[in-house]
Amino acid sequence: ASSSASSWTESACTMHPITLHLDFVSPYAWLAFAQLPQSLEGLSYQVDYRPVLLGALLQQYTNPGPAGIPPKRDWTYRHAEWLGHTQGTPLRMPQQHPFNPLPLLRLALECSDDGRINRFTAETIFRHVWEGGHDALDAERLTQLRVALAAQLRTDAAAADRAKQLLRANTEAAVAEGVFGVPTFVVQGRHFFGLDGLPMLRAYLQGDAWFAGDRWERSAAVPSGLRQG
Repeated sequence: ASSSASSWTESACTMHPITLHLDFVSPYAWLAFAQLPQSLEGLSYQVDYRPVLLGALLQQYTNPGPAGIPPKRDWTYRHAEWLGHTQGTPLRMPQQHPFNPLPLLRLALECSDDGRINRFTAETIFRHVWEGGHDALDAERLTQLRVALAAQLRTDAAAADRAKQLLRANTEAAVAEGVFGVPTFVVQGRHFFGLDGLPMLRAYLQGDAWFAGDRWERSAAVPSGLRQG
């Protein structure tokens, strides 16, 4: 027990760098973002929040996403609102969904020099989308959102073009790393996907023995029993 306690203490005190790939169009990205501090309470970590274009990630695998399958779309929206209710995170589906998230992603990256945004910027935009059931792309609301982010925004003449380039670079890097959706948390090259991946992420950061063996690689190496093509 003493050795176990010592191991947990060392893990809790180690600064864990985490990259979170997110897109504001995803309700699960909002739920995971909001839940992250509670899920990792007691651990020392630093998060790089990186906006990416979810549609481009899905396209790599010809994945229509939950909203592309009508019955699954119905379930996803009900489930997301219920999860928000149970975890105490404000979430009401916006007037239209899915919507084109590019204006929000680029606005976020106008608050960045290197493709990373801070938690305030991410939370402000997430709340804009997911609180109140409004139109995420309403022109007046976007103007108000820009005002709310005024202290974060870069104001040089190249800011808008740089934001587009950063979004493209973030998305291309995510695709190259094998990121297939959002939210995806990356730690030491290991990917933890989705809101329901948070307990697994915490276990890994705490040094859970499951990760010390070959289970991580072996479980993903099971051959498919379906004929290809």
